[in-house]
Amino acid sequence: MTAFSAPRALLALALFAAGPALAQDAAPGDWPTHGRDLSNQRFSPLKEIDVANVRALVPKWIYQTGKAATFQSTPLVRDGVLYLSEPFSSVAALDARTGERLWRYEHKPKTTKLCCGPANRGVALGDGLVFVGAVDARLIALDAKTGAVVWERDLDPADPKAAEESAAQLGERFGGRAATGQSGLGANSAPLYHDGKVYVGVSGAGYGLHLESARPGAPLGAVVGFEGAYGATGFLAAFDAKTGEELWRFDTAGPGWEGDFVEKTAYGALLHRDVAKEKAEAPAAREAWRHAGGSVWHAPAFDEQLGLLYFGTGNPSPQATGDGRPGDNLHTVSLVAVDAATGKLRWAYQQVPHDVWGYDVASPPVLFDLEVDGAKIPAVGQASKLGWYFVHDRRDGRLVYMSPAFVPQANMFSPPTPEGVVISPGVGGGVNWSPTSVDAQKGVAYLAAMNLPTRYRSAELPAHDGKPPLPYASIEPATDGASGVVAALDLNNKGAILWSHETPQPMVGGVLATAGGLVFAGEGNGWFDALDAASGKTLWRFNCGAGVNAPAVSYEIDGRQYVAVAAGGSAIWGYPQGDALIVFGLP
Repeated sequence: MTAFSAPRALLALALFAAGPALAQDAAPGDWPTHGRDLSNQRFSPLKEIDVANVRALVPKWIYQTGKAATFQSTPLVRDGVLYLSEPFSSVAALDARTGERLWRYEHKPKTTKLCCGPANRGVALGDGLVFVGAVDARLIALDAKTGAVVWERDLDPADPKAAEESAAQLGERFGGRAATGQSGLGANSAPLYHDGKVYVGVSGAGYGLHLESARPGAPLGAVVGFEGAYGATGFLAAFDAKTGEELWRFDTAGPGWEGDFVEKTAYGALLHRDVAKEKAEAPAAREAWRHAGGSVWHAPAFDEQLGLLYFGTGNPSPQATGDGRPGDNLHTVSLVAVDAATGKLRWAYQQVPHDVWGYDVASPPVLFDLEVDGAKIPAVGQASKLGWYFVHDRRDGRLVYMSPAFVPQANMFSPPTPEGVVISPGVGGGVNWSPTSVDAQKGVAYLAAMNLPTRYRSAELPAHDGKPPLPYASIEPATDGASGVVAALDLNNKGAILWSHETPQPMVGGVLATAGGLVFAGEGNGWFDALDAASGKTLWRFNCGAGVNAPAVSYEIDGRQYVAVAAGGSAIWGYPQGDALIVFGLP
């Protein structure tokens, strides 16, 4: 092992005895953090709305942002106020009873070079402040009563002298096709507040070049990868909540990221790597980690007893090809645990070393207790883009089990071919950034997943104008076979699938499970569904007029339960866009 990939540190084997902790001073009917509690379980204990009366659910109020754009926000609710991040990172505070706007902060990005579109996934609350990570890679603290800016910090550590090629220049190499997404860090994920600190990661570090596709039904376009220094290094950082001072930063890659040049994953899948070639190239690529990728797409989970933060990391850069970055590319495409006080690495589990397929660990990890061989252990679960649910001992990262596949799988680790090999579930999923929900008492995880077969192809641009041939790889949605699924997994039985509900389109946005025996999930075609948590049967539907590609939350005001969800669609996936937050309740 290299110095950078130090052996996993064994922590004290004290059991995590308590249930999930809410943010400080939050009421049980609030939704005070992105995952509702510090464990990211996203399970509501409210049960006024249940399997018997959910058919009577009706809209109670609607808030419109005025901007029809990709809307992925998780609203937070505390003390009767709902805090909502909007596309492009504006923030509104609303009366959670009526939807009346109390204040609004209008964010004005300092750049138009946005890596990943306008989406923002939520805010954090603490110390009388509202914290938002912005699309232009800033962390901003707002006064919770007025929305006034208290402080802001620039998160982008980019070296202005770093080699970078514009999307327009790159597009010219591909016959003038329009290119997007090549560069520009952002902070799409929601921050996490705890005990005077704010934790936030950056996104877009390894996003890669995307070419716009002229083929209908493929709005994502092609992801194109070729050797070059086109990315940045991802990180998670901690800030003082009152002053904005940076306290520590954990880089997702660094010197020694080459690792052990493994030929298989930790769970035994063959990676089809040319290890001899990579080792020969390694001495000339010692600085490749400076453009490593490894974005953080979600808010971390926090174990107060162990003092650890858990989060996943994205793909290495360049995307779609391993050229120019020999080695395992630690710690990209990994589930990572760091010390919350210092940011020091405690352990990391890399799902895909030297990833060339785009298998980011993008969905928020979830903490729960699990009985193994008659003993209760503190566990962390992570729904993967590979189509498996991974469960680890959260003290040391030991893999406890992987679930059966919850989406179709084919050719997942195949290298590209000139003809193109079709891979399932593809670069988009299984579970993309979509948050999952865990009913810890029943030991069931609920998830929304994508099956989006993609064609992985190798090619070469011919030499011209004195320039040598340019080899590259591309990943583009296949012509058909896409679908979605909402599934329930038995955590106490190695993730066995209890039920699976198929949808006509890939599912992206996440789920909410409640003590009323319900699972809420939105579809890209506008339907917002309530399923029976025991069987997966659809009990209620409402068409929101735009894609429901955000996770729902539930809260309580004056003894009445509400369910809130953003309906704004997704430009990336081609789902119809809108501008509404819709809040439902019983008549």
